Amino acid sequence: MPDGKLSPSATPRVRFAPSPTGYLHVGGARTALFNWLFARHTGGTLILRIEDTDFERSSEAMVEGILDGMRWLGLTWDEGPFYQSKRLDLYKETAAKIVASGNAYPCFCTKEDLEQRRKEAAEAGRPLMYNRRCRRIPREVAEARVAAGEPAAIRFAVPVEGSTSFDDAVFGKVEFANAEIEDFVLLRSDGIPTYHLSVVADDIDMRLTHIIRGADHISNTPKQVLQYRALGAPLPVFVHVPLILGPDKTRLSKRHGATSVTAYKEMGIVPEAFRNFLSLLGWTPGGLKDENGKDREVFSSAELIALFSLEGISKSNAVFDNDKLAWFNAEYIRALPVDELSKMLEPVLSQAGLHATTEKLLAVTPLIRERIKTLNDAATVADFLFVDKLAPYDAADLIPQKGDAALAVRILGKTRDVLGQVDFTSTSMEQALREAATELGVKAGPMFQPIRVAVSGRKNAPPLFESMEVMGREVCLKRIGYAEERLKLLAAQEPALQDKGNES
Repeated sequence: MPDGKLSPSATPRVRFAPSPTGYLHVGGARTALFNWLFARHTGGTLILRIEDTDFERSSEAMVEGILDGMRWLGLTWDEGPFYQSKRLDLYKETAAKIVASGNAYPCFCTKEDLEQRRKEAAEAGRPLMYNRRCRRIPREVAEARVAAGEPAAIRFAVPVEGSTSFDDAVFGKVEFANAEIEDFVLLRSDGIPTYHLSVVADDIDMRLTHIIRGADHISNTPKQVLQYRALGAPLPVFVHVPLILGPDKTRLSKRHGATSVTAYKEMGIVPEAFRNFLSLLGWTPGGLKDENGKDREVFSSAELIALFSLEGISKSNAVFDNDKLAWFNAEYIRALPVDELSKMLEPVLSQAGLHATTEKLLAVTPLIRERIKTLNDAATVADFLFVDKLAPYDAADLIPQKGDAALAVRILGKTRDVLGQVDFTSTSMEQALREAATELGVKAGPMFQPIRVAVSGRKNAPPLFESMEVMGREVCLKRIGYAEERLKLLAAQEPALQDKGNES
C-alpha cells in the first residue's frame, strides 16, 4: 500500500509524550521545547500526553515532576494532559482493526516459551527474534482458541520480504529491511498495549501532523509506519532530532552532572536561560551575527519562536556543556530588570537564612548581579549584607599590600572618624575617604582594602561604598571597630615577631 500523506496545508498538531517513570530530564525537555517552538511558530497545537501504561514504574509524583518542569521552563500546552492509562479501550479497538485487516494475529506463546527459545537462539548463534510460530496457525483455529478463552497476545505480521521506509525531515529517507524487524507485540495477553501500539493509536486519534522526537526512536519508526499502512492512515511528518551527549561524547547521564530539569532549577538556573541554551542543542537559527560579528546565541523567547524551523535541526549529536550553560545563565541574570531579579533572589536568600525587606533586596540586587552565575551564588556573594555577625576571617587580610598592621590601624581609625561625620551615601563616603587617603599618604587601593575586609569579611566583594550604604552607618562602624581591635593586637605582636626573626 502506498503511504498516504497528510495535507501540507493542515494546521500543525504536535505532541510531547513523556513516560512518568522518571522526572523530566534534559533530553525530554529539549524534545518538549522543539515541539513547543514549532507549534508556536506555525500557530499549531501542542498536545501533552502522559504515556503511563508501565503501571509498575509510573507514579503520580513523577507526573507532577514532569508538569512542574514544563511549567518552570514556560512550555505551555494547548490540549491535555491525556493519560494513556485511561485510553485502554482505544488500543484494544485499534489492535482488533489491525487483526481484521490481516496484518496481525494472536500469539499463544507464554513468557516461559519465549525465554526458552531466546536462550536456545543465543546458544545457537541465531538472531534473538520471534520465530513466527503462531503466525503459522490457521486463522480459524486461532480465532477458536481465543473464543475459548485461551490467553493470547496480538502480534503484528511484518512482511517477510522487502523493506519499510519513511522520509524524515532531518535524516531524509530511512529504510529498514523487513527481515530485520520481528513480528512485534501490539497488545499483551493481559490487554495492556505495548509502546508501539499505543503511540500509533494515539497519534492517529489525536490527528497529529508531525512527530518530533529524539533520534533514538528511529528504530521504532518502521514498526509504526507498518501500523499506519495497516490502518489505512496517512503518515505524519517524522522529525528525529539529534541526541544530547556529555562532553566525553557519550550519552548524557548523571555522571556528567544533573540531568533532571528540576535539578537545574534547584541549582539556580534561570528558566529563560535554560530554554535558550536547550534550543541551541541540535538547532541553529541560521547564522545570525551579534554586534561583534560573532554568531548570536542569546535570543528572547519571541525571537526563538519566530526563527525556529525544522530545516535548522542538525543531524549531528549535540554536546551538553555545563560551562556554556553557566555563561548563558550569567548573561540572562545581568539582563534581568532589578525588580524581576530581586523577586527571583528572595526565595534563594531566604532558604539560606538571609532575610531582607523588599526595599533592601532591591538595593542589593544591582550590586551583585554582575558577580553571580547562578541565583544560588547570591547567598555566598551577598551574605555579609544580611547577617548581624560576619563569618570568621583572617585578620592578616586587613593589612594592605606593602603595609603593616600599624598602617591598617591608622586607616581604620581614620575611616571610623570620617564615617561618623559624613553623609552616609556611597558618593559622599567615597569622596571623603579618598581625601582621607591623601591625608594619610596612601593610595586609594591600600586605603580601601582594610575597609572592604572589615565590613565584608573578604578581599573580593561587591562595590564597597554602595554595599556600605546598604548596610548602614551603625553596622559599618561596629565592624570597623571590631577589625581595628584585632589589628591592634597584630600591631603589638609585630615588633616581637621581627625581633624573633632577627635572632634566627
